[in-house]
Amino acid sequence: MVYRVVTIARECGSGGGSIGRLLGKRLGWNVLDRSLISEVARIAQVDPRLAERYDECIDSWLYRVSRRALWHGAFEGVANPAEASVFDARSMAEIVARVIRQAAESGSCVIVGRGGQCLLQEREDVFHTYIYAPLRERIHRLQQRGWPEEEMDAEQYIEATDQRRAECIRQHFQQEWTNRHLYHLMISSSLGEERVAEAVITAMEEKRA
Repeated sequence: MVYRVVTIARECGSGGGSIGRLLGKRLGWNVLDRSLISEVARIAQVDPRLAERYDECIDSWLYRVSRRALWHGAFEGVANPAEASVFDARSMAEIVARVIRQAAESGSCVIVGRGGQCLLQEREDVFHTYIYAPLRERIHRLQQRGWPEEEMDAEQYIEATDQRRAECIRQHFQQEWTNRHLYHLMISSSLGEERVAEAVITAMEEKRA
């Protein structure tokens, strides 16, 4: 089996995005990470800042109930489905899924986050990776990026982001984000980003053999 796509699920602050870019450079492949936000905004014809707001998020329970009621005409005076124009976390996830599947069809790409490990689970030409790291290293990475401690504690931000990503996977795919059976390789970035990229490529080649 020749792998044509790599997906990277990553803990917040683990360096998964940087590792994805390293892989893309080493393999000569395109990388779908934050560029997905711009593409979704273009397709949905919304402001990129709105798309970013709903990136790897879920809608609240109350919002989901209200949305279903709106589309089924349960509330008096609401717009008809044909007239309503709604962009939310669900819309974001649906467009992201289409873009990811189209990218996988083309091949030669690294997909960072956004449920790629679930969306492409049945494809045999996709190699799935999970990147994690000790909390102290993740906090250090954020601080190196100039994390504004006065706005939010780095540890709290990491915890909140990981919880949001886990809930996103749970709601959209009915899977647990850390389920080892979703991945070919789970590896700590404490080994160093270059080494991790090398390990992923080696694992892809060995499994193919």
